[in-house]
Amino acid sequence: MRKFVLGDIHGGLKAIHQVLERANVTKNDTLIFLGDFVDGWSESPAVLDFLIALQKKQPCIFIRGNHDELLLDWLLGNNENIDEKLWFQHGGEATVKSYQNIDTETKEKHIHFLQSLQNYYLDTENRLFIHAGFTNMKGVEHEYFKPLFYWDRTLWETALALDPNLSKDAITYPNRLTIYKEIYIGHTPVTKINETIPVNKACVWNVDTGAAFKGKLTIMDIDTKEFWQSDALPELYPNENGRN
Repeated sequence: MRKFVLGDIHGGLKAIHQVLERANVTKNDTLIFLGDFVDGWSESPAVLDFLIALQKKQPCIFIRGNHDELLLDWLLGNNENIDEKLWFQHGGEATVKSYQNIDTETKEKHIHFLQSLQNYYLDTENRLFIHAGFTNMKGVEHEYFKPLFYWDRTLWETALALDPNLSKDAITYPNRLTIYKEIYIGHTPVTKINETIPVNKACVWNVDTGAAFKGKLTIMDIDTKEFWQSDALPELYPNENGRN
């Protein structure tokens, strides 16, 4: 049995099918999805339908992303939690349009699924899987403001800015980067630093390879670090803009 981690999907169902096939995933493999299943490409409802069905076939762990929480608020009518103009600019408009012909029963299934998402997952080898990050220097269990799990960017920025020659024993070494064996995140595409494949800085692995924009969806074997990618999403959805 293998363990895989997948980056941000953002409504790109075709990309999921590609990476699962290219990695030769079987029903015995565990899949850890880092969140942001929706907002961007046109198939957000279909992505959720696929994931709901997939978890009945094999072990799956679904982490909550900020866009998943935004969709949940919209489906529940919690509009006071949404800046609609900003959300629409960042993929929400495509999601709202894709729900125009979705029946009430399906929406209820999606609400239940989105409510069931985990804020993070910590495995038996002390490897943390989380959408964005955390800020408490003692770790995720001590985080006071839980939405930071899917909104934070400081963990990744800290890992990026860290001097690779700095000893872990140094008094200035960030404590957040000493707690876990490895941390797997999405949320901030590596394309922002002109990369196209998963990036490892300190103990942090960022596997968001820009599928919401012009990049690809990535699936990675957690143990071997071998990875597979879909085609670039604009090639899979040539008549759409995604979040570009």
